[in-house]
Amino acid sequence: MAKVRGKGHAARAERLQGATGALATAAMAAMDEELPWFRTLSAQDRSWIGLVAQSGITAFVDWFRDPEANSSMPTRMFGSAPREFTRVISLHQTVELLRTTIEMIENTIGDLLPEDDVPAVREAMQRYAREVAFAAATVYAQAAEMRGAWDARLEALVVDSVIRGEADESVRSRASALGWTGASGSSEVAVVVGRALEGESGTANVADSVRAAAREAGADALCAMQGDRLVVVLGGTSKPVEIVQKLASWFGPGPIVVGPVVKDLMSAVTSARAAVAGLRAAPAWPGAPRPVHADELLPERSLSGDGHARRQLATDVYGPLTMGDGVLLDTVSAYLDSGGSIEATARAMFIHANTVRYRLKRVGEITGYSPGNPRDAFTLRVALTLGRLLNPEPGSHVL
Repeated sequence: MAKVRGKGHAARAERLQGATGALATAAMAAMDEELPWFRTLSAQDRSWIGLVAQSGITAFVDWFRDPEANSSMPTRMFGSAPREFTRVISLHQTVELLRTTIEMIENTIGDLLPEDDVPAVREAMQRYAREVAFAAATVYAQAAEMRGAWDARLEALVVDSVIRGEADESVRSRASALGWTGASGSSEVAVVVGRALEGESGTANVADSVRAAAREAGADALCAMQGDRLVVVLGGTSKPVEIVQKLASWFGPGPIVVGPVVKDLMSAVTSARAAVAGLRAAPAWPGAPRPVHADELLPERSLSGDGHARRQLATDVYGPLTMGDGVLLDTVSAYLDSGGSIEATARAMFIHANTVRYRLKRVGEITGYSPGNPRDAFTLRVALTLGRLLNPEPGSHVL
């Protein structure tokens, strides 16, 4: 009995084999008629899909003939499509293709096979369709994992190029490929550096969370782990410190340093250099806010050997004080030497105390640092020291 049933099944499989060409043609016609987006695809893309459809129908025949021997057929059918197949159509569109093809076969099979064959073929098609659906989901999941891994490597490469000062048009193009809108035009950019969370193995999860939080705050972000350091490149914001306050939980303990805002990704090395130097110098200021702007760490950066910070203090703070007759420089110097006493400064300079107050106010307006503030006074003291070292002649340009 089993042998007779086996012969009947084999004969049915042969008849089904003979109908594969007509079924494939009908499947393509059904796609073109029922799926508007299918008609918008290029001829090459449609040919890929047709190849997969024909492969799927042929694989169904082999599977129908012997399901146990050909159990891998549902998965192998996608092997005939190029890797770009998953980029051409979405998983939702693939499901639509499968549903259209299955409905077409169910409606057409009665015209191509004897009536007795139809129930068995339809039942087998339902089982096979389920396996194909699982196979399609697997293909898209694998493609997503591959894209995710590739995007992570590409993102790390972009961030590394920014840190190393090697940003060029190719870096901008790569950032744009990652979907970072901050890479276009002259969007403002700032680099943020802090410690990575200890024991955090899900680098991709951290990057995803940082990007999501940045988008919610109205900015774009590129992230990379560099050893024990987490580097974030923020785009599209002129207030990066406010954005980083919302990202702080994804950094490890310790300081988070925000580099200055620059005009675009090509200039981001300036921000990155300041942020990295700030992270190195931040332990010298235990009371620093978190996050802290790199420019707030200029004294510590200068003392730790950052030449850019030294020149910035000498040029932007000391330099303006030497202009004119130099009375502002003399006044703030005397004020700092007197321990911050206005009366002592006035006596040392033989001027009225209100004159000292006026001049100190002018110092704050010109430099942005108020001599009466202890932190600002420290910055001014370092700036004056560096200015005298780098430029002994008052009123001349800082070297």
